Amino acid sequence: MQLRSITYPACPGGPAHKWQKPGARASFSSMQTTGNKRSPCPSFRLREVASMYFTMIMVFLVILVVALQGTAPRENYFPYKVPLDPQSFLELSWNVSYPEQVVHFQLLVKEPKFGLLFGMSDRGEFENADLAVLWSDGHSSYFGDAWSDEKGQLHMDSQQDYQLLKAHRTPEGLYLVFKRAFSTCDPKDYLIEDGTVHLIYGILEKPVRSLQAINISAIHKGLQRVQLLKPNISTPELPRDMKTMEIRAPDVVIPSQETTYWCYMVELPDSFPRHHIVMYEPVITTGNEAIVHHMEVFQCAAEFDSFPHYNGPCDSKMKPDRLNFCRHVLAAWAMGAQAFYYPEEAGLAFGGPGSSKYLRLEIHYHNPLVFKGRHDSSGIRLYYTATLRRYDAGIMELGLVYTPVMAIPPGEAGFLLNGYCTDKCTQLALPPAGIHIFASQLHTHLTGRKVVTILSREGREREVVNADNHYSPHFQEIRMLKKVVSVFPGDVLITTCMYNTEDRNQATVGGFSITDEMCVNYVHYYPQTQLELCKSAVDSGYLHRYFNLVNRFNDEEICMCPQASVTQQFSSIPWNAFNRDVLKSLYDFAPISMHCNKSSAVRFPGEWEKQPLPRITRVLPESAPSCQPALGPPPAPPALINLGRVKAE
Repeated sequence: MQLRSITYPACPGGPAHKWQKPGARASFSSMQTTGNKRSPCPSFRLREVASMYFTMIMVFLVILVVALQGTAPRENYFPYKVPLDPQSFLELSWNVSYPEQVVHFQLLVKEPKFGLLFGMSDRGEFENADLAVLWSDGHSSYFGDAWSDEKGQLHMDSQQDYQLLKAHRTPEGLYLVFKRAFSTCDPKDYLIEDGTVHLIYGILEKPVRSLQAINISAIHKGLQRVQLLKPNISTPELPRDMKTMEIRAPDVVIPSQETTYWCYMVELPDSFPRHHIVMYEPVITTGNEAIVHHMEVFQCAAEFDSFPHYNGPCDSKMKPDRLNFCRHVLAAWAMGAQAFYYPEEAGLAFGGPGSSKYLRLEIHYHNPLVFKGRHDSSGIRLYYTATLRRYDAGIMELGLVYTPVMAIPPGEAGFLLNGYCTDKCTQLALPPAGIHIFASQLHTHLTGRKVVTILSREGREREVVNADNHYSPHFQEIRMLKKVVSVFPGDVLITTCMYNTEDRNQATVGGFSITDEMCVNYVHYYPQTQLELCKSAVDSGYLHRYFNLVNRFNDEEICMCPQASVTQQFSSIPWNAFNRDVLKSLYDFAPISMHCNKSSAVRFPGEWEKQPLPRITRVLPESAPSCQPALGPPPAPPALINLGRVKAE
């Protein structure tokens, strides 16, 4: 709504009238003065009161409209969309209302049969899952909130928190619209929180007489990962001189296997000047929306004059080793993510002196149905400007150094490792006004389960920078933070990763291999500083003391010969309770080797070995989920819905 101040001719001796409808004629002939004498205009006081009255009404209406726009999205507005299955037969759209603490879902079933299951679980399993179920006995259709036990048996939930709002058929298929609160305080329900959510689905191809008759093991089912709680951030205005560049792999024939990482090298034009990237978005080949899982664009190291051209699988023996020096992230996208915008005051610099003209595009194809002969030319579209913004944006690595001295014993359900960016490093490397983190990308390899980075100041934990309690190494994206986090000299950033190695029989060490582990948070911030890496590892001398101690207290000899590597020594340890507990204690108290590095990979001047662990005297309290009070009586399970007679395909 737009209000214009419209001025009309004033009455003699009085002010002009405002906010009057154009073309309307004000009639005051019925108004009289105290002397019962007609006057062509009201008194000044009366006009003033009337003007103030109508102005207040209009202001109230404006405030009301703005408030309504800011409270909850319309139930028929679904800005986020993702295919659930590889063939895109199921398409999920959703919106998020933070004031109401509710997610509205819209599920399109393009080929409806006899029902479906949709829900959430800790890591995508169908046991101990929270589900919305639509099923049909061939005559009538039902919808209800259900849960599964540890054996996968379905039960109707006594508390119906998936609330069906609409169900209707169109030429496209069957639409289901329903909502769910973030937190319900139902012990059988999944808590919707920031970070990754593992969505699960199942398709019922035969009629069933009841919910309990559904056999989960016998239905077609699958998993999709998304970030449900997208940040509510306004889109910044883009510059007028903005240009675009598409980094796309040309006509790739997707290999007929479940997982493929494809690498493609791109060379920028010679003498490409310095620009700022202000936005980027995915470009997905039509029909491949359910196969292109995630993509990243990396810039190569500037110290090399040239890089070989390559277009093939990233794990191929034919891939040149030099491509491993293309690790500086320019853009990252994962399925379900939208366009990424930089703040109005900052942009990511590329091109110009000191910047490599070589880029590497990496695409993860997830092809569980093993389609053959599928062609793809997907990639990322960069939006950039020659009008440089006030600040260069930077990317800083937090967490653990890629070294085998940080290890996870086998058979662990939740082993924790901490990586530190110490007050000594931030005091030396950050400007007095600090830096401002606006986005973050968490990263581990295959055994990572949870990741969190916390900002501490003067020994007290202040705020969470980014956290993912359901992290998956198969779903990594740069995520905008809901709130910009400012980091000042003397602050401490601690990144904690939790690992699960229950399926391994050897220690998992830190390193670059996919079977090794990492614990990293790539934070995007401005203004850019010389500090590019702020990470730690346990002091190697204390680790050798651990090996000596374990060797003394165990019957089996551990290889302590000088030529044995740290990885070999870890692999020879018998992982009994004593050896596990001592290693955990070592990581909790031993001094660390700090890597407070510039972009040249050289440390800032100072003493960085055998540094004490940061001392934290107060931790953040755990946030308790708040439950929304129920309005009116709960719906009776299950709900009978009219979809017409369901027929088999």
